[in-house]
Amino acid sequence: MSGAGAFPLGAATTLAELARDPHPRLALLRAREPVSWVPELGAWLVTRRDLALEVMRDAGAFTVDDPRFSTARVVGPSMLSLDGDEHTRHREPFTAPFRPRAVHDGFAAFIEGEADRLVSTLRPVGAGDVRRAFAGPLAVAVVTEALGLVGTTAATVLSWYDAIVRSVSDITAGHEPSAAGTAAYARLRAAVDATVAGSGTASLLGAAAVRLTPSEVASNAAVLMFGGIETTEGMITNALLHLLGNHDQLALVRADSSLLDAAIEESLRLEPGAAVVDRYATRDAVLGPVAVRRGDLVVVSLAGANRDPAVFPAPDRFDVRRDNARLQLAFAHGPHYCLAAHLARLETRIALKHLLERLPALRLDPARPAAPEGLVFRKPPALHVLWDVEGADDAEDGADVGTGQELSR
Repeated sequence: MSGAGAFPLGAATTLAELARDPHPRLALLRAREPVSWVPELGAWLVTRRDLALEVMRDAGAFTVDDPRFSTARVVGPSMLSLDGDEHTRHREPFTAPFRPRAVHDGFAAFIEGEADRLVSTLRPVGAGDVRRAFAGPLAVAVVTEALGLVGTTAATVLSWYDAIVRSVSDITAGHEPSAAGTAAYARLRAAVDATVAGSGTASLLGAAAVRLTPSEVASNAAVLMFGGIETTEGMITNALLHLLGNHDQLALVRADSSLLDAAIEESLRLEPGAAVVDRYATRDAVLGPVAVRRGDLVVVSLAGANRDPAVFPAPDRFDVRRDNARLQLAFAHGPHYCLAAHLARLETRIALKHLLERLPALRLDPARPAAPEGLVFRKPPALHVLWDVEGADDAEDGADVGTGQELSR
């Protein structure tokens, strides 16, 4: 593969830099090497938005269906790791329940109840890590509800998720999958089988089983679990960090509840929960200024594309009045656009509403600063915040971020 002479910026790019604070490096690459060979990734890194779209739209030339795809090695083929007709067959049984109206009707009341319960526990304390004490538990509870697994709890689902993700990470790092991950997936598969047997077509998984084999239902359940927990927890946490870290923008949202959706889109643009997506070239292809060879790994930087100044003026600024923030690519694009994007948006909207309305004078803890980190999934390791306990019981009376009905549409 071409070396440092052809792609000096790519050759100087480190995984540590991309995990810690990638945006300055991504800006340099986007301006001078928009498709760059990065030896530490062993891949082409795409940072310009138009080229990112080109890769994600063309599943014929840039596929996820490759033996190196680590998630498939743990949970088997799924909508995440297939393309073409097989991808469609795996995805279609899950499409209808995640359309906007079905999401609202099926999940809004549950999310409201869980958010209320979690905030009610937090309110008397006056301080906490809202990632661990709120965003994470909410995401796990919603996934558990969505899957409807028989005989499980949110804590059980979280334990399976943690073990399976560790196994996927081991493979990505070049190791064999862990025994714990294999065992966790076996327990998930057993719970899926029991749910399908007991619910008929009444549940999400039971309905999918009409068209998919039991192993395929389980693989896709695992994929839904990944997306519903990892990226949604990051989405909620990052959005709150951006709002509390930009007082002028928070004031705009407090004054006009209709801006909350715009704030969520702008946060997704500025720091997508999943920073990259992987594709594999199925044939020799020209991508922008670069000739990509068949079999090459092509890593699309959603984080880089989302700050492309050709599309987003002043791209490093958090601006809840940005008129094109919904052009962000945090949910990817093309045939692998996130199936549960509407659910993630609804969950984040309700989560922020409860936090901002019911925790008076909510603010970042200045003694414990936070910043997103991570090579693939980006969020703060913790988000410590403070709020006023005195007057918390009256918080709803003075709420100024809109009603639950307004924000759940």
